[in-house]
Amino acid sequence: MQSKFKSVGLIGKPNSVIAKTFSLLYDHLCQQNFEVRVENQSKKFIASQSVKTVAISEMGKVCDLAITVGGDGTLLSAGRHLAPYNVPVIGVNLGRLGFLVDISPDEVLSRLDDILQGNFVTEERILLRAELVRNNRVIHEQTAVNEVVIHRWITPSMIEIITHIDDAFLNTQRSDGLIISTPTGSTAYALSGGGPILHPALGAIVLVPITPHTLTNRPIVVKDSSQVEIAFSQNTQINAQVSCDDISIPDVLTSDRIRIKKDSSLMRILHPTDYDFFEILRAKLNWSS
Repeated sequence: MQSKFKSVGLIGKPNSVIAKTFSLLYDHLCQQNFEVRVENQSKKFIASQSVKTVAISEMGKVCDLAITVGGDGTLLSAGRHLAPYNVPVIGVNLGRLGFLVDISPDEVLSRLDDILQGNFVTEERILLRAELVRNNRVIHEQTAVNEVVIHRWITPSMIEIITHIDDAFLNTQRSDGLIISTPTGSTAYALSGGGPILHPALGAIVLVPITPHTLTNRPIVVKDSSQVEIAFSQNTQINAQVSCDDISIPDVLTSDRIRIKKDSSLMRILHPTDYDFFEILRAKLNWSS
């Protein structure tokens, strides 16, 4: 069977641990006559001088599939860049925990060949878009696959947050911050904050307070079509920061508002046909041992 994919992008974690697997993948794909593009920072793992490189921000324009080698963070970064182009991504796990990257390096070639021949499960994950609004104007926006976090920054004091959902008042809280998470991110920072694990197919967003002053301030799940708006109730200037996955938006002012809603793009992940979300939970969280 001929593969439905023609051009494959390779993205690696900037760590020498992945070098052997990354080089093996590159050679294997080239031998099968795929047009392979290597992300600029990963070129150092390839010995060939004829390797074609591309910036990760441009990969979606020239590739119809991407493979990441590393951990969940590598896949998340790729997913943010590829989602607007509807380009699917496959994750090879050379990281630590790995909820999203489910192909081990020991079986990477056989698993990959199976997927390239069309034997895979496609999963679509929502992204969040955060907008920083100042004087009724959006001055910064960023997407997140896992979560948007509003948190105190370089200050010992709690921040006072006012939350609205679809223009309806939810609550005011004093805390170290607030996590607004996708189902994908529910097994990341939100889980550490005491939030629930959401199945990735759910159309939902979870809000998890970070060490709230009032212990009755609990996580809440809302539909993914909701718009969450965050404002601050302090009279004095605060030191707060907004983070979208691993990308920070510093210098948030007391008068600013942060709007979070579902992005129009979806991240597509290709899994082997025997992919089982609950099996991954049992393995990664050491359940039923």
